[in-house]
Amino acid sequence: MGSTEEKTNYLSDEEIPLKSSPVAKNVLHSFDCETAAVRSSPDTRWWKTNNIRIRPLRSAYIVLVRAKINVLLPFGPLAILLHYLTGKHGWVFFFTLLGITPLAERLGYATEQLAFYTGPTVGGLLNATFGNATEMIISIYALKSGMIRVVQQSLLGSILSNMLLVLGCAFFTGGIIHHKKVQVFNKGAAVVNSGLLLMAVMGTTFPAVLHFTHTELHSGESALSLSRFSSCIMLIAYASYLFFQLKSQHNLYGPLDEEVDGEVEDDSEIFAWEAIGWLAILTVWVSILSGYLVDAIQGASESLNLPVAFISVILLPIVGNAAEHASAIMFAMKDKLDITLGVAIGSSTQISMFVIPFCVVVGWCMGKPMDLNFKLFETATLFITVLVVAFMLQEGTSNYFKGLMLILCYLIVAASFFVHVDPSNGE
Repeated sequence: MGSTEEKTNYLSDEEIPLKSSPVAKNVLHSFDCETAAVRSSPDTRWWKTNNIRIRPLRSAYIVLVRAKINVLLPFGPLAILLHYLTGKHGWVFFFTLLGITPLAERLGYATEQLAFYTGPTVGGLLNATFGNATEMIISIYALKSGMIRVVQQSLLGSILSNMLLVLGCAFFTGGIIHHKKVQVFNKGAAVVNSGLLLMAVMGTTFPAVLHFTHTELHSGESALSLSRFSSCIMLIAYASYLFFQLKSQHNLYGPLDEEVDGEVEDDSEIFAWEAIGWLAILTVWVSILSGYLVDAIQGASESLNLPVAFISVILLPIVGNAAEHASAIMFAMKDKLDITLGVAIGSSTQISMFVIPFCVVVGWCMGKPMDLNFKLFETATLFITVLVVAFMLQEGTSNYFKGLMLILCYLIVAASFFVHVDPSNGE
């Protein structure tokens, strides 16, 4: 028994001085030498040096070449050439639209890559923000040119497009792929966004009703003053919403299927600093093309025989929402409806509660009479759209039939603006 206990004690892991044994020291020393040799080998140093040089080229290939939609990128410079050589506004408008489309989609891709390093909640906010960069830049250029109705209608069209077309296509595609299950999302976050959209409807309804009922205290001025006051209130409400979503109630209104950060980062294709650089480059290029696009709108309306309202509400937002469209559908196909709603509904909320009031304040600073009076037809369209989408989201589930209904509703809206004649300022 004594020999057995001694043997057991001798073989126990706690008593074996592994690291102090001569054999172990030799093994560990040889391992360290080999590791140091590998780290300092000429091949490794060459790989590290050339990797720094190759990274930007690989990033440029991923962003500018690999996606099939990038075949439309040359239309941007071509539109600028046509603007100076021919002056045909119809072709300039058409080619500028084609040139901006891949830029908007690539903005969404770069934002999506950056979102891998920030988490789903902040990622959805970034996607909505840079996804709306195209609309915001176009609006600022149009505002400088005094095209207030184009600003109003293009931003209204972005809200309608995101809520009906983008969300509808995402629900429809996700429902078809996951037809054997019921897709769910965070109903609490959807209800909060619906409430903000209804607040935006209220902000646009009162100036329109005040103007068209001729009950202004100061004719022509009260509606503008009310719009500027309401815009400041809406900006405060949106800032409070951001604090509420990101800080105060992050756990309550976060995604239902939030993933581990490590797993998310493995899916990224470019580094965070590369994504930020591409966001800056793409935004500058979009702003350049937006100037030519705004200049060609009126001429394109006359040459193509299309109402300016149809161009502003339907055509411009479809191009500007290319980023949201691609991202929302992709996340719905991956059964990540919380991010889909953050992109589609979050983008509509951001336009209605931030971009539109921001443009009113910017117009105020520029001396432009930009207001929240979107006219009765546009205001009614927005109100009905918000109601339809709010009813669709109240259950916290989605399927392909809900998506189909939203798409069909958007077709009705598009047809309505095709036959709509925008009233002049004097009417």
